[in-house]
This record gives sequence, structure tokens and C-alpha cells, in this order.
Amino acid sequence: MAARPQLFTRGLSGLAQSSSSNEISSPAEQRDDAKSNFFKSMRPLPTQHYWDVYFDRQAKDPKAGAGEGEYTAELEKIGTQIESVQDFWRYNNNTPVENIKMRESIYLFKSGFRPIWEDRRNINGGSWTFRVPKAIGPDFWTRIQLLAIGEKLQSVIDEADQICGVGLSVRFNSHLVTVWHRDSSKQNSVDALIACILEDLPAELQPKPDNYFYKKHSDHAGFKAPPELQAVLDTQKRNAAVAAAANAAAAAESSSPAASASAPAVTIASPQ
Repeated sequence: MAARPQLFTRGLSGLAQSSSSNEISSPAEQRDDAKSNFFKSMRPLPTQHYWDVYFDRQAKDPKAGAGEGEYTAELEKIGTQIESVQDFWRYNNNTPVENIKMRESIYLFKSGFRPIWEDRRNINGGSWTFRVPKAIGPDFWTRIQLLAIGEKLQSVIDEADQICGVGLSVRFNSHLVTVWHRDSSKQNSVDALIACILEDLPAELQPKPDNYFYKKHSDHAGFKAPPELQAVLDTQKRNAAVAAAANAAAAAESSSPAASASAPAVTIASPQ
């Protein structure tokens, strides 16, 4: 497996070292310095969108009864806004997934979106969730992030839909990696996302079919929309139910005996 690029390495520039010290650098140190100088001289490669990194330290809810296992989110934006490829690798190379503790999560989201189901811009959305063994979790997570900031995921979904962000949550023996989009009613988006992800992953990172699933945010047991947004959701559900009933009635009418009776009759004469 190819090693992840290391864009930010230790050491000062060769010029600074030669002017401030008479010590001779080892070949390895000289290579590190040359690499560092090369990347410092590169112009930033801007990402199409700005991205924010969030960290979620979940804590037991003191209002919950003992043993109920209810948690509250303590969402915190960390670091500076990611505006370029160099910014992404600086964050990614210095954020060891292995150190994230049980029930903690990290998210890479487009600026303006928050990794909360009930957020106004996420409330009608959903996500694909992948249960990944911890041994391959960091590599899987890097791949998914690159698909997001590289706009590969956005390029395959419905034009009226939008990628919100991606997340990683730590569980007992696995990582849960999620890919969020804004409109769960777009079945084309749902299908295109999973096809794109599976196509991009190398064989060693391919998840088993029973280790990934799709779910609307509103279908989660812990989902609770604010009152002003719940009214919008209720209206959407009613409209969807009316549309489904109308479609079912139209389908039933087209297959009813009365409908078929209007078709011209065909007479077959009996043999003489």
C-alpha cells in the first residue's frame, strides 16, 4: 500500500542551517530539508469549497437515568479553515485517527454545514455509513476525505443535491465512516454515492456488503427536530403520502377491469 504523502516535515531550510550552524547534516536530513523547501515554494492549490474540521467529545448525559447510556454531543470546531490541498494534508498528517477515543468523532464538513442531523441544511438529508475495522480505518478515512474535498462525490450526485461532509466515529472494534448529503429524496444521489465510493476503494479497503448501509437522518432514533423545522418535515411527509396515494390509485385504475373493458374486443371465429 502506498504511503500517504507527508507534506510538512521537520527541519529548517538548507540555507538557514548553513548560515547558523557549522554542523554537517546527514543525507536523510538533507532530503527532508529539500522536500520541505520544495513544498514551501509551491503555490497553494485551492479547494473548490472551504472546509471546517469538527471534533465531537460525547459525554454521558447527566439528566439521563443510570445505565441508560444516553450521550450528548460536545461539538467543537478545531484548527483553521481548510482552503487548499496543502491545508488538508497539514491537518490530515497531524491528526492521528488512532488517538481518537471511544465514542469520539471527527468531521470534515463544508463551511456553512454543521455535522448535526437537525441542522437546517442537513435536516432533509441522509448518509451512507461504513463499519470499518480499526486496522484499515485511517486509510479508509483518508480516501473518503479526498473524495469529498476533491469534489468527486459532488460530481456524481443529482445537480439539485449537495455533499455536506464526511465523518469518522470510534466504536469498540471499528470505525464508523459516514458520507452526508443534503437531500435523501434523491435516489439517484444515494445510488451514485455508493457506486462512486466502492469503485474508488482498492481491494484491501473494500467493505463487506453487510458492513455498509444508508439511512435518512430523520430515521435515526435520536433525531429530534426543532419545532419550527418539525412543522416543515410534517408537511413534507403529508405531501409525500398524498403523492404516493395518488400514484397507487392511478396504477390501480389502469389495471382495473373497467379500464380493460374500454379496449377494443377481438373476435376469433371457430373453425368450420
